[in-house]
Amino acid sequence: MPDIVLQANQLTKTYTSADKKKLTVLDEVSFDVLQGTTLSIIGPSGSGKTTLLGLCAGLDVPTSGSISLMGFQLNAMNEDDRAYLRNQYVGFVFQNFQLLSTLTALENVLVPLELRGEKNILTKAKDLLGRVGLSERMNHYPSQLSGGEQQRVAMARAFISSPQILFADEPTGNLDEENANQVINLLFEMNRQEKTTLIMVTHNLELAGKTDRLLQMKGGRLIQDSTTRANPHD
Repeated sequence: MPDIVLQANQLTKTYTSADKKKLTVLDEVSFDVLQGTTLSIIGPSGSGKTTLLGLCAGLDVPTSGSISLMGFQLNAMNEDDRAYLRNQYVGFVFQNFQLLSTLTALENVLVPLELRGEKNILTKAKDLLGRVGLSERMNHYPSQLSGGEQQRVAMARAFISSPQILFADEPTGNLDEENANQVINLLFEMNRQEKTTLIMVTHNLELAGKTDRLLQMKGGRLIQDSTTRANPHD
């Protein structure tokens, strides 16, 4: 039986506006994620899906409820501890790439392992850029790369630390159809090869249908939790 790598228990997130009104963006959301599975979170804008992803990754803290990530209780951790946990176990792919503009593609990919203080990492970074088809572009800066190329650099950066969990927030949101398809095929291929758990926020229902499981959000609540394929590990 696979291990549970993420456990969300009655997650609630409430914000208070300047005029003291309370806005609940997440309302008692609970679910578990098994190691090696792929999961999409879908829903209209304002449904709470990106907030949910941020809480699960320890980028923010819930108003109430709890999150266990890789067996660690995020609620019991301070911001530095959560950052350390992310650096050890988590990879990210964002809609807007979030590459460092003053670093080359290769240097951007190296960042997570440099933060860990690891040595002899150049070969691994070059290999990953080769796997995403950018061997000829590794010394280019983000401004010299297309959107699709920047997202492929971001994917190489996400996978270089061999994460247990990859969080992807609208990974194709800024790409045209051709680049989006290329990025998605690479994402699922690398995810399968690395046996990573994938948790992805997307508004693209076709993309969501490629994952093993679907969580549908509406008005801050989880309204549907379904398996998308008869045999998700085919």
